Amino acid sequence: MNTYNILIIAVIGFGLGFVIAYWVKGKILAHKVKAAEQESSRVLEDAKRKSETLRKEAELEVKDKLFRMKSDFDTETKDTRSELKKTERRLIQKEENIDRKAEQFERRDREISRKEKSLAIKEEEIECSEKKYNELIEEQKSQLEKISGLTAEQAKELLIRAMENEARYEGAKLIKRIENENKEEAEKRAKKIMATAIQRYAADFVAERTVSVVQLPSDEMKGRIIGREGRNIRALEAATGIDLIIDDTPEAVILSGFNPVRREVARLSLMRLITDGRIHPARIEDVVKKVGKEIDVAIKEAGEQAAFDLSLHGIHSELIMYIGRLKYRTSYAQNVLQHSIEVGILAGIIASELGLNSKLARRMGLLHDIGKAIDHEVEGQHAVIGSNLAKKYGETPKIVHAIAAHHEDVPPNSVYALLIQAADGLSGARPGARKELIENYIKRLEDLEKIANSFRGVANTYAIQAGREIRVIVESGIISDEEATLLSRDIAKKIEESLTFPGQIKVTVIRETRAVEYANK
Repeated sequence: MNTYNILIIAVIGFGLGFVIAYWVKGKILAHKVKAAEQESSRVLEDAKRKSETLRKEAELEVKDKLFRMKSDFDTETKDTRSELKKTERRLIQKEENIDRKAEQFERRDREISRKEKSLAIKEEEIECSEKKYNELIEEQKSQLEKISGLTAEQAKELLIRAMENEARYEGAKLIKRIENENKEEAEKRAKKIMATAIQRYAADFVAERTVSVVQLPSDEMKGRIIGREGRNIRALEAATGIDLIIDDTPEAVILSGFNPVRREVARLSLMRLITDGRIHPARIEDVVKKVGKEIDVAIKEAGEQAAFDLSLHGIHSELIMYIGRLKYRTSYAQNVLQHSIEVGILAGIIASELGLNSKLARRMGLLHDIGKAIDHEVEGQHAVIGSNLAKKYGETPKIVHAIAAHHEDVPPNSVYALLIQAADGLSGARPGARKELIENYIKRLEDLEKIANSFRGVANTYAIQAGREIRVIVESGIISDEEATLLSRDIAKKIEESLTFPGQIKVTVIRETRAVEYANK
């Protein structure tokens, strides 16, 4: 077989293979198409079944929702109907009430109209009666004027005077009653506060003398004190500024001077010189300097102790020194430092009882007589001097004013100023606190009686209780009981204006009525 034939056979085989392959491929494609068609038919059937199921479920759900909505609507409708019925019943009741009230208003309106007509008739009757009464009054007035011989104006004036006298009498009685009530209450409260203050403070009183006396072991010591040609006494007077009085008084030397601190320095220095026995100018100067330093220390300690006893802090050091100097100052034989401490304690107690600042009151009381520490060096009243000192060293305006006003050198404008006045008077007026010259004592009693005798209707006056009370006996035919009350007040007011005195003076007016009759046989 040649090559050509082989080539032809190969071509024919290749063509047959291609045709067979194409046929087989067509078969395979037809089978796949058929299978795909079957699968799509099955999917469509499943989709139809599922859609039918979903449709039925949706229909059921919609029916269920519709049923529930219907039930809810029915319930709401039922409730709404019930509320509407209730509202309808309430409206019907209100309407009935309104109808009843309208009827009541109509009845009241008719009643008011009837009463108005009745009142109009009564007003007319009253007007007629008033006219008749006025006519009768005018007729009576004219008859009274004829009978009494007085005009209406004259009678009115006479009546007014009578009413005025009666009103004055009743006013005096009312004043007496109110004054008695207030006096009883005020005395009760004041006594309670004062008694509390006195009970809570009690101090021994030691009288100080206004001059210092140094006792000598013998009269021979007087010559040694004087020294040759008086050099020792001159040296002592020059060093201390105090006058030494050496007279016939046995075994005593009197020291005289206005400055109490210097007098104390002189007293202690002289006592040490007498004890030591060496008395000459050089020794005198040394002893006086040493004693002066000791006195300064004692003054500071006394001031600090006074502030400590009253629980006061922050007082300027210079004021402390001035307070200490009061230890050697006396007033009416009363030690001024002890008096100041006493006033501070009493003022604190009274302030506490009255609900005030007790610490502030104690400070005012301690400083109230601070001016007496230098009143022998500075001109003026000690209250004003003390207030200037307190202001200089930083005390508050309240304290400065209380110091200045405690003797009314300036008018008091605070309750603390009056409180310090009361505490100062209580301390100075208590029995034994102060001494008074017999001449001044008698003069004060005479002035009291003279003031009381100057009033109309006074028969006799008696000053008793060392001038703490004055009893006034009046003539009963001139002064009535009510006028006696006014008289006691007027006398007390005039005493306050005319006299200066510590504490208070009681004015007692006595009116006595006696009825005397004789039995005869």
